[in-house]
Amino acid sequence: MTDRLAELSAAGVAVWLDDLSRDRLATGGLDQLRREKHVVGVTTNPTIFAKALASSKEYADQVSDLALRGVGVEEATRLLTTYDVRWACDVMRPVYDATGGLDGRVSIEVDPRLAYDTARTVAEAKALWWLVDRPNLFIKIPATPEGLPAITAALAEGISVNVTLIFSLQRYREVMEAFLTGLEQARDRGHDLSSIASVASFFVSRVDTEIDKRLDKIGGDEAASLKGKAAVANARLAYQAYEEVFSSERWQALADAGARPQRPLWASTGVKNPAYRDVLYVEELVAPGVVNTMPQATLDAFADHGETQPDTVTAHYEEARSVLDRIAALGVDYNDVVTTLEREGVEKFVASWKELLDSVQTQLEAGTSGVGGE
Repeated sequence: MTDRLAELSAAGVAVWLDDLSRDRLATGGLDQLRREKHVVGVTTNPTIFAKALASSKEYADQVSDLALRGVGVEEATRLLTTYDVRWACDVMRPVYDATGGLDGRVSIEVDPRLAYDTARTVAEAKALWWLVDRPNLFIKIPATPEGLPAITAALAEGISVNVTLIFSLQRYREVMEAFLTGLEQARDRGHDLSSIASVASFFVSRVDTEIDKRLDKIGGDEAASLKGKAAVANARLAYQAYEEVFSSERWQALADAGARPQRPLWASTGVKNPAYRDVLYVEELVAPGVVNTMPQATLDAFADHGETQPDTVTAHYEEARSVLDRIAALGVDYNDVVTTLEREGVEKFVASWKELLDSVQTQLEAGTSGVGGE
């Protein structure tokens, strides 16, 4: 049988799983993916944790202990989620060691309610970094205007960062600027730059969902012909920006001091429109040095029938620009699209966080009655 995920990895794409639960950890499922499916990293978000906490009995003992100790819901939630992430870091540690710290990473997000508060985001990032206490951790900070200086500040402290909720090309450039500034400050403070890592999570499928909706309202053959093309075009142009920034003299000075580049990470790669190929956002975004974090269904689909071409990005910059220009010519406002997606992205994670807090509160009040699944 063809090992399709091995081929994808060989083409330069790091395969990460966009999911985590204590069930997956306790059963050895994550370790199996590491050993058999070439999974070399894990990402989490508030939605993933809310689902995990609501549906598993694996949390019952810890929740019971927290309830007996009278721990409040905010701190209990932090302890429950960091427990899972610390465990996942240990599962992925062999990859981290084998790749010299490039992969084997596990991400945990700061409280999304802090997305527009720079100082509190930095404080939370520092607290999570201390609490998990694993070198292969990533702290996820959203790429809001207030998040950008928090990204710089965290990196300057020597904290490895996964920048999340990037939708626009301009914001991505601002993220790379925040990264370079953070590393320069870390260097000036005497940090070992080789120990600091970062990825920039550029969201994919949601761009098609929003732009397709607007194209449907416009109607006509031209609009129909452009459906399902914006997200890949947007991501390809992001990679072009990445190549530009990380071939600059400014970057080279940091690289000479031991820094490693901030890798582009394709996020939101599960296809939401069933009319599209279910591995679209994997096959069309193969390029050297990228990460693709996939939900389980997308991972399984690619393992079953995904096709890897050596590079499906760098030869398509002109075509990608043309796609976005044609969409704009029809009246779709790119800036409005990406602003909407960023706002909705924060709102969705805040809603999931509140759902998570409500679930934990219910379990704490139930005391020793267990978590989920009755």
